[in-house]
Amino acid sequence: QANIMKNKFKFVVVGNGVQGNKRKKIDKKNLVCVVDPIDKNADFRHIKEVPLNSFNSALVCTPDNQKIKIIEYLLFHDKNVLVEKPLIGSAKDLKKIFNIAKKKKLILYPAYNHRFEPNIIKVKNLIKKNYFGKIYSVNFFYGNGTSMLVKKSKWKDRSRGVLDDLGSHLMDLTDYLFKINYKKKFKIVSLKKFENKSPDYAYFVYKEKNMLINYEMTYCMWKNSFKLDLIGSKGSLHMDCLCKWGPSKLSIRKRVKPSGYPIEKIKVLKMKDPTWLKEHLYFKSLILKKKYIDFSQRNIWISNTLQSIT
Repeated sequence: QANIMKNKFKFVVVGNGVQGNKRKKIDKKNLVCVVDPIDKNADFRHIKEVPLNSFNSALVCTPDNQKIKIIEYLLFHDKNVLVEKPLIGSAKDLKKIFNIAKKKKLILYPAYNHRFEPNIIKVKNLIKKNYFGKIYSVNFFYGNGTSMLVKKSKWKDRSRGVLDDLGSHLMDLTDYLFKINYKKKFKIVSLKKFENKSPDYAYFVYKEKNMLINYEMTYCMWKNSFKLDLIGSKGSLHMDCLCKWGPSKLSIRKRVKPSGYPIEKIKVLKMKDPTWLKEHLYFKSLILKKKYIDFSQRNIWISNTLQSIT
């Protein structure tokens, strides 16, 4: 079966909810089928019903508590896996599936599409060039108005709520943008349940010796918002909005000493959300180039931290 699919990319989507529906539309040419136990329009009810020789990769977009079992089945049968964030589980279970992927040289990629946001990539490059000098503080804010949708969901309004959903994105961006000490502890400042049974507002912090990162997230923000503010010894940056809600504005300020008005460059992007396609192409390229990357450390760190800070 592995030989049949050699040098090809054929995928199935497991879970035809909001994210699965987005991902299946990206690459219809290579989509084999859709699997969903509830959706009447799905091709199969369970992944085990799909002929193994028809695909070599799967996009897992199911409720969180179903992911590990499905991933284990797919890896056992030599399939590459993109799993929609967050991938939460015990350290033992996560190590097990990542070890299987490593042993078989399969891609197990926890998907965080905001890494492919154009202005986020720009921020990454500026930090890499030390444009802002020594970084003093970083503030993340991520809010949307989905509290009622979460409440109506059969599986979303439980456990850590907004922490797992939006908090995992912010932690991943922290890992992407900065050199993070995985052993450092995060501290919860505030956790609220304004309209939901699970937390729909959270505020926690990460502290290095001379650096502070604040994370604020909520389902009770009636205009979708994403903000990133960074202050360093040489200047600052201020990002407002993601492309999907657009326009996305990035202000880059160069410090003028001792206290002059900073030299500012403003970049405004007006475009459709490019992140889903870019992430799909990235996953596809890893498979076609047979480029194994171990994503275990990052994901286990996110999972362990989210479970510990509550």
